[in-house]
Amino acid sequence: MAAAPMSFAFTLLAACISVLHHAPAAAAAAAPANQTAGFLDCLAASLPAGVVYTHASRSYQSVLESSIRNLLFDTPATPTPVAVVEATDASHVQAAVRCGVGHGVPVRSRSGGHDYEGLSYRSLDAARAFAVVDMAGGALRAIRVDVRGRTAWVGSGATLGEVYYAIANKTSRLGFPGSVGPTVGAGGFLSGGGFGLMLRKHGLASDHVLDATMVDAKGRLLDRAAMGEDLFWAIRGGGGGNFGIVLSLKLRLVPVPATVTVFTVHRSRNQSATDLLTKWQRVAPSLPSDAFLRVVVQNQNAQFESMYLGTRAGLVAAMADAFPELNVTASDCIEMTWIQSVLYFAFYGTGKPPEMLLDRGTGRPDRYFKAKSDYVQEPMPSQVWETTWSWLLKDGAGLLILDPYGGEMACVAPAATPFPHRQALYNIQYYGFWSESGAAAAEKHMDWIRGMYREMEPYVSKNPRGAYVNYRDLDLGVNDDGGVARARYEKATVWGRAYFKANFERLAAVKAKVDPDNYFKNEQSIPPLPS
Repeated sequence: MAAAPMSFAFTLLAACISVLHHAPAAAAAAAPANQTAGFLDCLAASLPAGVVYTHASRSYQSVLESSIRNLLFDTPATPTPVAVVEATDASHVQAAVRCGVGHGVPVRSRSGGHDYEGLSYRSLDAARAFAVVDMAGGALRAIRVDVRGRTAWVGSGATLGEVYYAIANKTSRLGFPGSVGPTVGAGGFLSGGGFGLMLRKHGLASDHVLDATMVDAKGRLLDRAAMGEDLFWAIRGGGGGNFGIVLSLKLRLVPVPATVTVFTVHRSRNQSATDLLTKWQRVAPSLPSDAFLRVVVQNQNAQFESMYLGTRAGLVAAMADAFPELNVTASDCIEMTWIQSVLYFAFYGTGKPPEMLLDRGTGRPDRYFKAKSDYVQEPMPSQVWETTWSWLLKDGAGLLILDPYGGEMACVAPAATPFPHRQALYNIQYYGFWSESGAAAAEKHMDWIRGMYREMEPYVSKNPRGAYVNYRDLDLGVNDDGGVARARYEKATVWGRAYFKANFERLAAVKAKVDPDNYFKNEQSIPPLPS
C-alpha cells in the first residue's frame, strides 16, 4: 500500500484491534436457547422499541458495523453479539446489565470501536452468548463544557474529535491532552490511560479525570463518591470492560497558548536518519515539556513530527539547542491555534474546517491491521536502527511510531494510576496494515509485525516486557475460563503484567471487590484476585 505515513498515522495513537490466528471458525455466538431467549425477552420488556437490535433485526448488521475499525473482525467467521443495545440513557445500560446478569449473558461496552483486538464488539468463543452496549448516542454522547470551571462532562460515547470541537467552540484558551485520532471513543481511550501530543506537558488524559459515572455488575449507577477511591483509581487506566460500564467522565481541561507551532520534516536513510534516530532517543524525552517530537519510521524514511506549545521562534530555538542535527528552520514551522493543530495532525494539512472533527467515521472499514507495542528504557545502539531499515524493506512491511515520554509523564509515580510506564524513554508502536483479502496476505503482514517485534526483544523493557493496554495485543495471552481461580489469575498475569506491571495485582483486588463473579469479562479482562 503506497499511502504516505501521514495519511494514516492519526489512527495509530488511538486506542485499540487484531490477531488473525485467534479468529474462530464459527459465525454467530451460540448459547443454550432458553438462556439467550430469556435474555432477549428481558431486553424487550425492559427497554424501549428501537433500542435493541438482534439477528432478526433488519438493521442489525449496519448497527454492528457502525464502529468496526478493522476488516479482520468483520467476517462471516467472527462470532457476533446476540444483541446490540444502542443505549441513549443510563437506564438503558442498567437494564441491559441487569438482564445480562439475570440470564447469564455478559455485555461488552463500545464507545468508538477502536479496540485493537475488537473485543468491545466481538468474542473469540462462538459457544458463549454475549451482547454489546453501544454508547454512541443520546446522553451517553453528550459533552458539557464549563469554561469558568475549566472542566467538561463527557459521555463515554463521544469521540475525541467531538470533545475537541466542543471545547474549541467555547474557548480558544483551553484544550485536552487526548489522542491524535478524532474518531476514537472517549470512554475507551480514557479507560487505558490515554496519551497524545501534550503528554509531556500534561501527562495522561486519565490524569485529568475528576469524576465519573458508571453502572456496576449489580446495575447500580455510581459516581466517584459512591464507587470509592479504589474503583475510581482502577477505571482511570485499568483497561476497558473490566469493572463495569463507564457512562461519563468529568475532565479537567488544560490551558493552551494563543499560538502553538507544528512541523513535519522528513529525513531519509541516506540523509543520516540512522544517526538522527539514535540521538532522538536521548533528546526527545528531555526537551522542554512544551515540546513534543515523535517519529514515524516507514520504508527508508524517518518522519519527525513536532507540536510546540508556543511560537515558531521558541520551537526553532529549542531544536537548535537540543537537536541541531535535525536542522529544523523557521520555514519548516507553522504557527496556528491549538484546535488547528488538532486538525493538522488528524488530517495532515492546514486550512481544514473544525467540523471535520465531528465525522465519527462510521461505515465498513477499508483495511486490515495488526499492532503491537513496546517500551524502551535505554537508548538503542545505532546498529539496531540499521537493522530496522532492512526490516522495513521486507515484503509486508508496516511502520513504527515512536512517542517520547519524559516531562510531566516522568513526574508521576507509576502506582498513582494503573498506567505504570511513566519512566520509559519512549513507546514503540509496530503497525502493519493491508487492503488485500485472504489468508496469504494476512499471513505476510502478520509475519512481518511479529518478526519485527521479536527482533526488538533484546533492546526493550524486560521482566516484564511492557505493552500499552490501549494497543491491546492478544499475542500476549488470553484468559482461560476453566480450572481453579488461582490458575486463571496466574495465566492472566502473563499479559496483565505487560500492561500494568506491579499494578496488576491491585487491579485484580479491585475486581474481586466490585465484580467477584467476573460478570464483566473478555479475552483480556482483569480476573478477580483469588482469596
